[in-house]
Amino acid sequence: MKNRPVVYTARNAAAQTTAVEPAEARGTVLLPLSLTEDANLDFGTVLASGTAGTVTINSDSGVRSVSGGVTGVAINPGHRAVFTGYGTPSTTVNLSLSAPTFLTSGANVVGVNSMSFDSGGASRLINAAGTFQIGVGGVFAVAANQPNGLYTATFTVTAQYP
Repeated sequence: MKNRPVVYTARNAAAQTTAVEPAEARGTVLLPLSLTEDANLDFGTVLASGTAGTVTINSDSGVRSVSGGVTGVAINPGHRAVFTGYGTPSTTVNLSLSAPTFLTSGANVVGVNSMSFDSGGASRLINAAGTFQIGVGGVFAVAANQPNGLYTATFTVTAQYP
């Protein structure tokens, strides 16, 4: 038998008319955020004098200090505000604080020099139990011969997912 040569013939290549690539559809579902006020911010009971002064509530410890002509009354030393938040574990939340300019008692005012979050700052990582805590303190200006009264104002803390 003779070896015959092998002949190859070219075929026309078909053009690709369809392309397929899988992709993922996804989204994250978070628990709703909530905040509960556990304690109000209270600068306590103080005595005014003929000299202006300040009352400071430490945002971390809640300890009160006074300066100038203000004397703290030991029976009511005041304390920081405390909030507990609830949300999705291991998720960060951003915080904001809206402080009043004054505390009022009738027509009388005590100036709010500043209010601030504790050393945790303006963001928190929600723990494995789904909670986080916030402390708020402030510095209040008591005028010389400040009239007596219960001075109050509202402030807000807001937590939101980034």
